[in-house]
Amino acid sequence: MANTSQFWLEEHPDFGFFQVRPTPSADEITRFYAEEFYSTKYKAFNNSALEVQEADREFHDANREDMANKIELLLGKSLKDISILDVGCGWGQTMQYLAAKGATCSGFDPAPEAVAHVKSCGLECIQASMERMDVFTGRRFDVVMLMNVLEHLSDPVMVINDISQNVLKDGGVLIVEVPNEFNAFQMAGKELHNLSEWWVAPPAHLNYFSPSTLKRLLIALGFTVSDLVSSFPIEMFLLMGENYVGNRDLGRHCHEQRMAFEMNLRRLGRADVLNTFYQALASVNLGRQVIAYAQKGEKKA
Repeated sequence: MANTSQFWLEEHPDFGFFQVRPTPSADEITRFYAEEFYSTKYKAFNNSALEVQEADREFHDANREDMANKIELLLGKSLKDISILDVGCGWGQTMQYLAAKGATCSGFDPAPEAVAHVKSCGLECIQASMERMDVFTGRRFDVVMLMNVLEHLSDPVMVINDISQNVLKDGGVLIVEVPNEFNAFQMAGKELHNLSEWWVAPPAHLNYFSPSTLKRLLIALGFTVSDLVSSFPIEMFLLMGENYVGNRDLGRHCHEQRMAFEMNLRRLGRADVLNTFYQALASVNLGRQVIAYAQKGEKKA
């Protein structure tokens, strides 16, 4: 992990999210994701390892089903008639799920092993850096997904503008998921256990959003935010005395408790209650992650 003493955070003057300064170069960022992010070195830091994703497939697929339903609702048509671009697609599980339901899915990622895996699953995927979004030159998509990607990029404003101008169809849906950092539960847990700001982790994370700053950014760049939902506020375990920071076994236990909470509600037919709960959390800037569903305005005649 990088020495964070070399970096500091600055609040974006227009949108309020925090950014790492100095910003690593585009080459440094590309090299990090191509060579290190999926390596053993970073498995303790992120949950992007393929085996972690596969172990929790039922849980993740339930959330992917929510996403599929929201996409169809917002676009007013079946997934069979929808094209999707997954930016920074990783191992491609979300692409696989949506493609199995009929969507036409494409993706790109800087990590060669991830791209090779996605292609081995029969999906369209290319290796590319994040310097430009129009990697499928001239093609436009009904949906563009940035799932746990925007926090890693040097210039989120440029990326979203590039997507809007060159990649997403008019009326299309942009789905952005980012960690919700510096939230009230996280800060209270830090204070309770006398911890450092463990979530500040350059070069992996360069931007730090909340639901309100993510929404502010998207609206300013010409999108209508149709839905904003958080995920389970895992930091509550810190406030209950379970200090999982740096403890992988305890962290896994807390995650399993969170999954049980969600899956039991779903099995009892109360997925709507879960969604309402997570929307309410987003409205007060709580929850571990936040997902925004934003639609690009149609061009005026």
